Amino acid sequence: MKSFFFKKKKYSIDSNGVITRKSHSNIALIKYWGKHKNKIQIPSNSSISYSLGEVYTVTRLSYEIKKRNFSLRVFFSGKEKTSFIPKILEFFHRISFYCSYLRDFNFIIETYNTFPHSSGIASSASSMSSLALCIMEIEKKLVSSLKKDFLLKKASFLARLGSGSACRSIYPGLVVWGSHQSIKGSNNLYAIQYPYKIHPIFTKMVDTILIIDETPKKILSSKGHQLMKNHPYAKERFKNANKNMDRLISILKIGDLQEFGKLIEHEALTLHAMIMTSRPYFIWMKPNTLNVLHNVWDFRMQSKKNIYFTLDAGANVHLLYPIQEKKYIIKWIYSDLFFYCKKIIESFCL
Repeated sequence: MKSFFFKKKKYSIDSNGVITRKSHSNIALIKYWGKHKNKIQIPSNSSISYSLGEVYTVTRLSYEIKKRNFSLRVFFSGKEKTSFIPKILEFFHRISFYCSYLRDFNFIIETYNTFPHSSGIASSASSMSSLALCIMEIEKKLVSSLKKDFLLKKASFLARLGSGSACRSIYPGLVVWGSHQSIKGSNNLYAIQYPYKIHPIFTKMVDTILIIDETPKKILSSKGHQLMKNHPYAKERFKNANKNMDRLISILKIGDLQEFGKLIEHEALTLHAMIMTSRPYFIWMKPNTLNVLHNVWDFRMQSKKNIYFTLDAGANVHLLYPIQEKKYIIKWIYSDLFFYCKKIIESFCL
């Protein structure tokens, strides 16, 4: 299947240009945590996520025909970031077989987020996917016959080689990555939009993000994935994640909010349990993360409202609930939870 994205065509490189693309972060409901050994960015289990409306990265890619040596400059929020260059060079190296034209240009990358970088809100997902979309726009200029479906599919394929979850950020809505026997078209090389019926209640979900800690994580997600290779509970985790995907398919169809909430909270806590039982072990949650989780449980029991949490690989908390209940819930969030966080990001599921 990889050869599908490789074109032997000799490109005619004859112009410079600037491309700007936006890509949204995503929040996984079924978590991707762990990769196949000796393979680049191949997940050990399938995952599914919502793309998030107000949480995104904008990337401006300037390219000019290379005259001598290759050069790359990277700017983040207006400041030059030489520390970002090694990761981007590794990304370019991985995708060069599929995008040979990259060798003919010098690049300047200017990017910014609407949310804190490296704090556990999938900044690598939105940044790598926006860069992949820029690169595919270059390819579209070189091969005018490219169809939109192919462009997005290859962008997802490329984004995965920069950051696994980035492949899911190419598309809006519910997006699946990783081969699963119950989901037609799912595969390990690129993401697909969820292909089955979704109850209307799940098409208008709110995601309010509580920023507990804005500082970059001391242990990055890439390191956490590596620790799954010899994790004593890894095999059982991968098996349960795929079983949970089957459960979620049914839940999404019938619109069972309570079962949806139980499942995503269990997935979030399972992810952090794997982190805390790795060798070496570590904890991303902060005291206020736990304070928020307990408050959500108490509020839900008392109010009977459908508000549920999920966590990514960090201390910050995503609160998911149907838009029909937003007025009551958002008021409670600001009155009772604002004390525990640095800021609140009001977003929604695309």
